[in-house]
Amino acid sequence: MKIETQVLHEGYSPKNGEPRVMPIYQSTTYVYNSTDAVADVFDDPTLGMIYSRFENPTTDAVEKKIAALEGGAAAMCTSSGQAASMLSILNICDAGDHFISSSSIYGGTVNLFAFTFKKMGIECTFIDVDASEEEIKAAIKPNTKCIFGETIANPALTVLDIEKWASAAHSAGIPLIVDNTFATPVLCRPIEWGADIVVHSTSKYMDGHAVQVGGVIVDSGKFDWKASGRFPGLTEPDESYHGIVYTEKYPAAPYIIKARMQLMRDFGCYPAANSSFLLNLGLETLAVRMPKYCENGLAVAKFIESTGKVTSIRYAGLESDPYHALAEKYLPNGVCGVISFSVKGGRKTAVKFMDALKLASNEVHVADIRTCVLNPASATHRQLTEEQLIAAGIDPGMIRFSVGLENVNDIIEDLKQAFSVI
Repeated sequence: MKIETQVLHEGYSPKNGEPRVMPIYQSTTYVYNSTDAVADVFDDPTLGMIYSRFENPTTDAVEKKIAALEGGAAAMCTSSGQAASMLSILNICDAGDHFISSSSIYGGTVNLFAFTFKKMGIECTFIDVDASEEEIKAAIKPNTKCIFGETIANPALTVLDIEKWASAAHSAGIPLIVDNTFATPVLCRPIEWGADIVVHSTSKYMDGHAVQVGGVIVDSGKFDWKASGRFPGLTEPDESYHGIVYTEKYPAAPYIIKARMQLMRDFGCYPAANSSFLLNLGLETLAVRMPKYCENGLAVAKFIESTGKVTSIRYAGLESDPYHALAEKYLPNGVCGVISFSVKGGRKTAVKFMDALKLASNEVHVADIRTCVLNPASATHRQLTEEQLIAAGIDPGMIRFSVGLENVNDIIEDLKQAFSVI
C-alpha cells in the first residue's frame, strides 16, 4: 500500500461484524482462562497482552501502523517524545557508556543528553551537524553505543545527511537513531537511508491537533546486534526476564522487544488508550495534511525572506538555504511547515513582533494545524548556555514560526501587520 492508504488501513483490520473505527480498549488488564495461560504470556509477550502499563490493544494498533509507515519491523509508543528519546538511548547504553549526537537537536533533548544522562553515568559527545564522516568517526570510542540526530532539527532547521551519519555509525558497528518528528514518514523515511532506529514526538505533526502528548520508537529490524559485539544486553541472557536472549528469541525486532520488556516494564511511561485513539485520528489525515503544511510553509518563507526585516531565515525549501541540496535529496516532496528566522534588532524586537501577531498563537508547541510562534531562547531552549545555543544554531532573537493549515493569505496578512510595528 502507498502511504495515503497505509495511514487509513495499517494496524487495524476489522473482522466480520467488528467496528469499522479502531475501538478504545479502556482497560488496565486482560483475562486468561488459566494460570498456565498467564504464565505463557509472561514467557513470550508476543502471545498476548499482559498489563496496560506497557501494552494495550488500541496502542498496539497504532504501533503497527507507525512501524509500517516508517518501513520498520516494530514500534513502541511512549507517553511523550522526550520519553521516546530517553528510552531509545537507555535501551542500549549503560552507566559507563558513551554516545554521539548532532549538536543541532531540540533543546530538551540536549538537556537530557548533556545533564540527566551524565548523572546516570552515560556520556554524550555533541558534534556539528555538518561534520565530515571522518570527524564523526574520530569521536567514536570503544564504549560508544550509538549516534543520534534529527532529520530536520528543531528549531535550527538543519537537515541531517542521514547516509553520511549512518555510514560513520556502521563503520564502528553501532546504530544510528534518527528523530523524524518534523519530516514524518510522509516526507522522509530515514530507515531507507540507513537509519536503524527512528523516534518521533507524536505530539507534533502525527497528532496534528495539539490534543495529546506522545512519542514512539521504531525498530528497523535491520541492525545486526550480534555481529556488532557491543551489545551484550541484546545478545546475552537477560537475568531480569528469565534468561531470554533477545536476538535469539525475537530476531525480527530484538531491540523493541527489549525496550518493552525491560524499560517500559520498569518505567511505565506508556500512553493511555484514549491518547492512542486520538493519535490514530491524526495519523489518518497525515498524508493529506503534510503537503499543505509544505505548500503554506514555502509561501510564508518566501514572503518573510522578501521583507528586508530579517537578518537570517532558515527553511530548507528556499533555494538560498544552505541545506537546500540535502532537502532535495532527503525531502523532495517538501520540508514541513516550520520556519526559523531572526528579525533585525535582536530579542527585544523579536518579542515586540511576536506580541503583535493576532492569528498566530504564542505558545509552547509546534507542528499544529493552527499557526503558532515561539522564541526558543526564552522557552524550549531556555536552560541552554550561550555556547549550547550557538552550537544548536539558535540566536537570542530567533523566532520559530510554525505555519498551520489556515488560508496562506491570512497567515501572510498577520505577518505583514506584525512586521509593520517594528
